[in-house]
Amino acid sequence: MNTLQITSVSKNDIPELQKISRQTFLETFADTNTEENMKQYLAESFALAQLTEEVENPESKFFFAVWNNEVIGYLKINTGQAQTELKGNDSLEIERIYVQQAFLGKKVGQSLFDHAIGMAQDAGFHTVWLGVWENNQRAIHFYQKNGFVTFDKHAFYLGDDEQTDLMMRKTLQSI
Repeated sequence: MNTLQITSVSKNDIPELQKISRQTFLETFADTNTEENMKQYLAESFALAQLTEEVENPESKFFFAVWNNEVIGYLKINTGQAQTELKGNDSLEIERIYVQQAFLGKKVGQSLFDHAIGMAQDAGFHTVWLGVWENNQRAIHFYQKNGFVTFDKHAFYLGDDEQTDLMMRKTLQSI
C-alpha cells in the first residue's frame, strides 16, 4: 500500500537530508537563478557540516516525507533563538518545506505543513511564521490558502543575488 509517512530526521540521516535538500532546491529554483549562484548556495547551505549543526540544534527539527521507503520531501521548523527573524517564545518558524517535483500537487507539502501546525498547537505557540521568495507564486498561494498573511519583507541572498522574501504569519486559535 502506498502511504506517506512523516519521520523525524536524526544525525544518522544527514547524508539523506543533504541529498533531498539539494535535489528539491534545484528543482524549485534552478530555472530562475544563475548556475553560479545555485552552486554557491547549495555548497554553503547544504554542506554536511552546516546541516549537522542545524540537526543538532535542539531548537530546530527536521522531518522527512517518506513514500514507499523513499524520501520525497522534508520540513524544517525552528523555535526560540533558532528562528531566523522573530525569535519569540510564542512563535514557531517554518523555515523549509520542500517536495520533489514529481510529488507536487499530491498533498505531500500539505501533510508536512499540517505536521508543523500540529506541533505548534501542541506546544502552545500563538504564531507560526515563515519567509517565502516573492517570486514563488505557487508557495505564496499555498500559504495564503492555509491562512497566512504577509506582514513584512526581508532580504535573502542566493549566492550574490539579493532577493526579497515575504514574511508571512498565521495566528493560531487558542484552545
